[in-house]
Amino acid sequence: MFCDGAVALVTGGSRGIGRAAAKEFARSGVHVLVNYSASAGSAQETVSEIAEAGGTAEAVQCDVTEEDSVRDLFKKIRADHRRLDIAVTSAGVTNDRHLVGMSTRQYRETMSVNMDGTFYVCREAMRMMQARRAGAIVTVSSASGLDGGFPGQTNYAASKGAIIAFTRALALEGARHGIRANAVAPGFVETDMTRAVPAHLRNGYANRIRLGRMGYPEEIANIIAFLASDKASFVTGEVLVANGGGLE
Repeated sequence: MFCDGAVALVTGGSRGIGRAAAKEFARSGVHVLVNYSASAGSAQETVSEIAEAGGTAEAVQCDVTEEDSVRDLFKKIRADHRRLDIAVTSAGVTNDRHLVGMSTRQYRETMSVNMDGTFYVCREAMRMMQARRAGAIVTVSSASGLDGGFPGQTNYAASKGAIIAFTRALALEGARHGIRANAVAPGFVETDMTRAVPAHLRNGYANRIRLGRMGYPEEIANIIAFLASDKASFVTGEVLVANGGGLE
């Protein structure tokens, strides 16, 4: 599925979908750079789990909302590995609140992590990949970016919708350089983010999903790995929705 010596960067790789994606890549022989912002312990746990399963990985610190931090990360990648085959932007946050009560900070933080972080990382990844005329980028959006999500998600839905438009435009630019860009749009998935939702609301949403349950990070990781792999070599500019069939 991946070329020999392939290197993947997974932002937000210390938890949730990012952690599952990092482990899935490692199982296929890819060396994984597990990015984290502040949770060094969780990132190292991911690295240790990968090593125990026979894979290789390393934890790399970077605040994706800071342009200089992202540039420093890519300087390290160039110095240490001289290549980047795969970039997955799974770092994300949610600050749900009805618009009339939403603070400017809640809006800007959501846009900064979800969209600005995607922009900074993808820009640097493209610069590296263009030099080799090969690479795959997978952005993690959300079904909320397509259908508006739930009440209180104007900021989140806007950021995830922006990621979809960004990825489609990026695919147009990357095609002539041999670089593919696709997005995955998960629905309600068991992560730290969704576990923060009050139990009665979470259970209510889960019961409305056509498959009758929430998704698991590993199920989204399988899609990410496919889109980044040679098995999807003729796929670019697409958005793959994984939402259990949607809500009834």
